[in-house]
Amino acid sequence: MSALALSVLLSVVSALAYAGGAIVQEQVAVSSPDSAYMPLRRPSWWGALALNGLGGVLHVVALAYGPLSLVQPLGALTIVFALPMAALFVGRRAGATAWRGAVMATVGLAGLLSLVGSTDSHSLDTAQRVAVALVTGGAVAALTVAGLAAHRHPAVRSVLLAAASGIAFGMSSVFTKTVAEDWTHGIDLGDLPSLAVIALFAVAGVVLSQASYRGGGLAAPLSMQTVVNPVLAAAVGILMFGETFRYGDLGTGLAISCGVVAGGGLVMLTTERIGRTGTPAAADTPVPATDPAAAEPEALPGVPHQRVTTPAEAERPAPARTDGGFDGPAPRDVLLPAPGGVGEDAEGGEPPPGWLLPVPGVLLSLPDLNRTGVRS
Repeated sequence: MSALALSVLLSVVSALAYAGGAIVQEQVAVSSPDSAYMPLRRPSWWGALALNGLGGVLHVVALAYGPLSLVQPLGALTIVFALPMAALFVGRRAGATAWRGAVMATVGLAGLLSLVGSTDSHSLDTAQRVAVALVTGGAVAALTVAGLAAHRHPAVRSVLLAAASGIAFGMSSVFTKTVAEDWTHGIDLGDLPSLAVIALFAVAGVVLSQASYRGGGLAAPLSMQTVVNPVLAAAVGILMFGETFRYGDLGTGLAISCGVVAGGGLVMLTTERIGRTGTPAAADTPVPATDPAAAEPEALPGVPHQRVTTPAEAERPAPARTDGGFDGPAPRDVLLPAPGGVGEDAEGGEPPPGWLLPVPGVLLSLPDLNRTGVRS
């Protein structure tokens, strides 16, 4: 196998590893909402870090065998690989809008990176390192604060944190390249501050990356990280290492066009996620007043339905019948008159022992008992 083919193969496997790590991170964020930043007790999260580490190692090895202009654009395949892998392994399917946004971001990024020309290796001096660290560190802090302030809009919050994560990872790569260039002439203890900056940016990138997947889905934060990381590295190379775009002014115009395409894809992914996580308007609709008639309990099977009288109905006198009885339900605390000729005390005005004080609308009868309590 030629060195170029090996570089392509390693780049593809690296993109697959990055995509797998992103899918696991998103699943951890969904299943552990209380541990949004560093779920250290989740083995799957450590597995995601291992996949991301494997992708980084394979990317560096691919750069050793192939040109930067080929390896860097192939890293954009992470977005394209992540969507079908998520549908296959975790059943999370992406809509047509998400696919269009992912493809636009990938094509724009690949075209932009392919137009960046390469020059000889350079190293940042002390003043440049301090300036870059302060500027990018301030950008990471500002995006983080803005993301935390947008907690009511999960999609916006996710994209802002993903952008901060991409900047942190990008600067970690820039400082790693700088230290590696310094060490080509031997290990220098003067690079200890740069190593501390690398560790700080790397940890910040991991924490913000994990937080960006909470409530933001998979495609939008992953696309933002994948685009921002190499674009920032390319910008540092152009501004500080003297790198330029290929083909002169034409290449510059094409690079700007590719950047617009990639940005449009990111906007499409963000708006698609906002539409899916929007609060339904039905939640603000007032609840209509309950109909008192509809609040009556349903009759049980086999039990006659009895309507419960309201207090107003209980106070109204029942219409009298010609035979002295009641047509309506009996009022509370009123005894029903005893039928004529029933019981010894029917004519004495006392209620017969065979009748009880009725519940409104209900008349109950007990077995006849004599005065001594013996059934007659």
